[in-house]
Amino acid sequence: MAELEIGKQCTIQHCRQLDFLPFVCDACSGTYCLEHRNKDAHGCSGVLIRKEPVQSKGSSSYSCSFKSCKTNELVPIICPECDKHFCLKHRHQSDHDCEKQQVSKSHLVVIQQSKEEALANQPNPVKKGRTGAKNDATAAKVALMKLKLHAVGDKSIPQSERVYFQVFLPKGSNEKSRPMFFCSKWSIGKVVDKAASLLNLRNDNNILACKKLKLCHGESGNVLSMANTLEWWITSTNSLLQNGTTVILEYLDNDTSILGNTSSYIE
Repeated sequence: MAELEIGKQCTIQHCRQLDFLPFVCDACSGTYCLEHRNKDAHGCSGVLIRKEPVQSKGSSSYSCSFKSCKTNELVPIICPECDKHFCLKHRHQSDHDCEKQQVSKSHLVVIQQSKEEALANQPNPVKKGRTGAKNDATAAKVALMKLKLHAVGDKSIPQSERVYFQVFLPKGSNEKSRPMFFCSKWSIGKVVDKAASLLNLRNDNNILACKKLKLCHGESGNVLSMANTLEWWITSTNSLLQNGTTVILEYLDNDTSILGNTSSYIE
């Protein structure tokens, strides 16, 4: 069975678009798509001239119909859309604001609506979201970047040795938390002393009878041993302490090993 040929391709070489409602130029007889239908768009060199001049009121010249234009032409130049006389300057539709252009615009609207309806009827693609460990790792990286932007600490610490935490302050403090960084080589005792100094916290760790300012893991509430270094806690397989996680400062009795109700600090 022979294939049906519906529509024609645009004459413009770099276009060649198949248009089911092609436009035929009355000046150069070329076939064009909607985009190149105007003579300006396809660089038309032809001029539509009626073979049998229709003289008006016995005159051998033809005045331009464009608004206040007073130009006369010896031969009639007719717009193929509105069928009015125009001079060479206003012969194209775009030059004389052709009243028939609204028809072409409606044609464009119909095509656009057809495209939108076709897209609307297509099934929505299933988006592949990030889940599981990969998503958690990405969220952790984003959180660490935010910490680094606002963290305070000793600026003399080399970048390669900095460890960043969201530090939650003791109950009753003016602030709830503060992003901070410390040296991975420091002991937990030095980390606590430095944090107390930067945050203007009371530090009675050298007084035997007073409660001690201690550093606790943000999730488990485990009190971190003062003697061990940050690096040791981070590399330990039994610890959840990592760069970018949360820790809690609180005044505790010397024999306290776990801080209870850690969610009351973080929430």
